[in-house]
Amino acid sequence: MFKKILVFSSALLLIAIMWGCGKGKTSITLAGSTAFQPFAEKLADQYMATNNNVVITVQGGGSAVGIQSANSGAAQIGMADLVTLPKEAKDLTATVVAKDGVAIVVNPLNKVTDLSTDQVRDIFNGKITNWKEVGGIDAPITVVSREAGSGTRSSFEQIVTGINLKKDALIQDSNGTIRETVANDANSIGYVSHGLINEKIKALKIDDQECTVENIVSGKYKLVRPIFLLVKGSLEGETKNFIDYILSDEGQKTIKAEGLLPAK
Repeated sequence: MFKKILVFSSALLLIAIMWGCGKGKTSITLAGSTAFQPFAEKLADQYMATNNNVVITVQGGGSAVGIQSANSGAAQIGMADLVTLPKEAKDLTATVVAKDGVAIVVNPLNKVTDLSTDQVRDIFNGKITNWKEVGGIDAPITVVSREAGSGTRSSFEQIVTGINLKKDALIQDSNGTIRETVANDANSIGYVSHGLINEKIKALKIDDQECTVENIVSGKYKLVRPIFLLVKGSLEGETKNFIDYILSDEGQKTIKAEGLLPAK
């Protein structure tokens, strides 16, 4: 999949390289995972509050963009939310900073509460096309998915296995847009980071297990992936300091408070 993600807009290839932000300031750019983006922004704000010599810019684009940007130098840190890293990341230094559940979500008006893994696979493949086939109302299912190159999509497909996404699925470019699409369509189904669940959407039980922190930690909920931060070369300077901060007690506390699982 990652071989196909070769063309990026100039805005993504030159993601916020703001070396002239101010005299004596160090600039760090993060790019990649849209699932981790809001958490990285929160952590960056906290870090800059006590390190006024550093300017941190956070951009999304998906995990493939994170890997590409770290490799090319367009970003000092790439963000990737993948079950396993692809060969394109083999020369990057990878640090796991959090863990995340992938929640299968529907509109709150949908009366379906539980699906099996097999039913999820059949829905996304187009074998099951009506909610009445899984205990819901007589209405066609709108499948919403991420684009090729998305870490959330890659993780979803690696864990569920056997996914051959139906041709008329709606493709969205971020976890946030999937959430909004599902929130506005009573017959839709999609998947998002556990950390982005809110009152606008409803997370389904999968194989009778809720997507909760407790079930993710215990291993009962199976749709789980790590969050990687990727750096070209060795960790050093302010880049290392920022990643060390994310792994500190304060940084990990923030990750947990915001809805993800600490790395340790």
